[in-house]
Amino acid sequence: MAVAGICVGLLVLVNAFVARPFEVPSESMENTLKPGDRLVVNRLSYAFGAHVQRGDVIVFDGTGSFLPYAEEPSGLRGLLADLGLLPTGDSVFVKRVIGVAGDRVTCSASDGRVRVNGVPLDESAYLAPGDAPSRVAFDIVVPEGKLWVMGDHRSASRDSRDHLGEPGGGTVPEQKVIGRADWVVFPFGRWTSLDRPSGFSAIEGVTGHGHQG
Repeated sequence: MAVAGICVGLLVLVNAFVARPFEVPSESMENTLKPGDRLVVNRLSYAFGAHVQRGDVIVFDGTGSFLPYAEEPSGLRGLLADLGLLPTGDSVFVKRVIGVAGDRVTCSASDGRVRVNGVPLDESAYLAPGDAPSRVAFDIVVPEGKLWVMGDHRSASRDSRDHLGEPGGGTVPEQKVIGRADWVVFPFGRWTSLDRPSGFSAIEGVTGHGHQG
């Protein structure tokens, strides 16, 4: 019994502070991720002062941003949610970070390309085949402590673009990030690491109306 208790305790600690499993719920990140893929979410990626980077695939709680009118869990339910011991339901999302604090992220109707601080973003490595970078024009400066996120399957993704008129303007608070999705571990035939695409190197060190997070 004592051994079982220790094992459960260790599992809770790992799930809460180190790594958390996550099942991809939809096709919004195809072909990078497919529905049913199991991910390992690294909860230490942004610990000790580290910040989310452009190009990262993140798992985050959309309460208050993508779900602006949803209530935060409180009491014991809130504690269990923080520990990752409750089913994620519909409040947890997986998307790719396109812009961080201070970035100006734009897409014009003229060419449909996404630009970060004026630099066209090469998205060929991950954008779903046949998808345009965006069929929605937008122009936003990402506020301090926030992130602009989009799905890789743009025509099937409800992401920051769809929440422009809501509280938060489509951005996601960095504090709501559960962790970085580092690995696909199941099905075994899809085992792979989720590395940051090289296209984001073109905008490294290029800032907009603020600083890079």
